Amino acid sequence: MNYRAIGLMSGSSLDGVDIVYATLESKGPYWNYEIHAAQCVPYTETWKKQLAEADRLSAFDYLKLHVDYGQYLGKLIREFIEQHALEYKTQLICSHGHTIFHQPQNGLTHQLGDGASIAAITGIPVVSDLRSMDVAFGGQGAPLVPIGEKKLFSNRGMFLNIGGIANLSVHADKIIGFDICAANRILNFLAEKEGLLYDDKGAIARSGKINADLLTTLNALDYYGKPHPKSLSNQYGLEVIIPLLLQQHNSTHDLLCTYTEHIAMQIAKSCNPFLNEISETKNSMMVTGGGAYNEYLIERIRYHLPELEIYLPDNTIIEYKEALIMALIGVLRWREEATVIPSVTGATKESIGGAVWSGHQ
Repeated sequence: MNYRAIGLMSGSSLDGVDIVYATLESKGPYWNYEIHAAQCVPYTETWKKQLAEADRLSAFDYLKLHVDYGQYLGKLIREFIEQHALEYKTQLICSHGHTIFHQPQNGLTHQLGDGASIAAITGIPVVSDLRSMDVAFGGQGAPLVPIGEKKLFSNRGMFLNIGGIANLSVHADKIIGFDICAANRILNFLAEKEGLLYDDKGAIARSGKINADLLTTLNALDYYGKPHPKSLSNQYGLEVIIPLLLQQHNSTHDLLCTYTEHIAMQIAKSCNPFLNEISETKNSMMVTGGGAYNEYLIERIRYHLPELEIYLPDNTIIEYKEALIMALIGVLRWREEATVIPSVTGATKESIGGAVWSGHQ
């Protein structure tokens, strides 16, 4: 059976909202997909500021922002539908929202973006709040995407997404996944000190020198010694990493070089224990997210992982894999099938996650 769905993703790098319209066809345990339209709507400076500071709001103001952001997403989707002539074609919308509070150790996670508002504005059923059910079952609520990787890209052994946070999933006898480290959120923060939105292809980092002491300090952070399953909040980079970097009296070039090396080393450290577990036919790692365009970072990853094929898919998948998987998760929720993998999240059982909001008038 075919489904026509829109998936939305907003990552911690605050670059914008990724929107995908795709058809998805069930083929037993696996699915075929075709992306018909995709775009990233960049955040205005106002929205960047509001999302970056949302964790400091009062309860009332936070709930008001939750509704406002949901209305904003609903309007974006309506414009997307009009622009791509998708009226009466879309059966379902699945919105990840924007994560603000993620504290699974305290049994809570929350993503901004009121699903009811999206459904009311678009008139289309919406699935949102994708992580809470897993957290209620003792899981991390993250990563979500391994279930989509399993069903859409079954020929790869590892998947690395380098967004605001870098995360890894390993598809061996059992599937595991976890957040590795803060990534583009930190690199972009440093690039902004040079008046740039990001370090294009890692050119600034390539021109810098590694601060060995800082690199040692970064690699010794407690999070990296914790066993999986584990996940990072957006605040980790802001509250832990950035203060460490700002203590240094190094040039931005050197800080970018050092932090890029740190990311590459932590990715290699995360992958190495599992290299013997993936089959020879799946001895490759698909890399997606904005970091896949950072040529210097990819070079450093290849340097630290010489025995693993680093595979870069086409640009549409690099940029929109997570939004595509959100569309699939929405369809799975609609079919009342499991939307998470408990071996990934650490939950006591698999669950059907997501609140459903009917948009029919």
